[in-house]
Amino acid sequence: MSRPPKPKGRWNDLRRRMGSAAIMLAIGGVEIWLGGMTFAILVLILTGVMMWELARMTAPGKVMANIGLGLIATAVLYGVLAYPEPLGLLPLLVPSLAGIAVPRRDKPIYFFYAAGLMLAGFALIELRAGPGTLAILWLIAVVVASDVMGYFAGRSLGGPKFWPRVSPNKTWSGTIAGWLGAAIVGLGFVLLADAGWGLIVLSPFIALAGQLGDIAESWIKRRSEVKDSSSLIPGHGGVLDRFDALTGAVLAVLALSLAWPLPLPEMGN
Repeated sequence: MSRPPKPKGRWNDLRRRMGSAAIMLAIGGVEIWLGGMTFAILVLILTGVMMWELARMTAPGKVMANIGLGLIATAVLYGVLAYPEPLGLLPLLVPSLAGIAVPRRDKPIYFFYAAGLMLAGFALIELRAGPGTLAILWLIAVVVASDVMGYFAGRSLGGPKFWPRVSPNKTWSGTIAGWLGAAIVGLGFVLLADAGWGLIVLSPFIALAGQLGDIAESWIKRRSEVKDSSSLIPGHGGVLDRFDALTGAVLAVLALSLAWPLPLPEMGN
């Protein structure tokens, strides 16, 4: 008589969550030790890989076209950074337009998500060139703290679901705990890095944007009927799986910075 399958434990994906946090913190470590140009190259590569993963999920049979979109994304982002005139940020839409020229499912979703990836890559590099290393570390710390505290609170406390139709595992208790963790990170940067007190209020909003970024990528995976965006990171899925929240967070920083000056921690480049 065969034994029934063991039910999944409450903490069954803890290893993956901790792996994500470690990868994010490693990016912060690379930024501290190696500096601006290396960080820019890293973001260029990651943007290209994430574009390939998005293309792969929405058109799994177009192998060469998907690889080409990843290469186009890296090349276009480099071009916009190196030669900002005369078109400004408009070329960032090239991977979106090129992608919908290929038969694929959910073309509108691909178009806007691809545009978001390109904008996020651009904003992350510009954030490093502007406020500098501390701003990058704050952003990563907010995303990691929100994810880790949200995970433990959600698994421990449970309760009503945040958005059950799109992300059935996320709870309101975990979401609010993530905001609290982000506020604590903001307080830490206020006390230790001389950032403005407004950072305590800003950090939970950025954490929410990161949570929505995670939900958006999970929704795309569910529509594409895949578990992970790729298998590039053994045991942890793809690059997009690890950086979906950071993508949402940096887009929020970009959008808010267009409205008013943000109290970001600053340090020389």
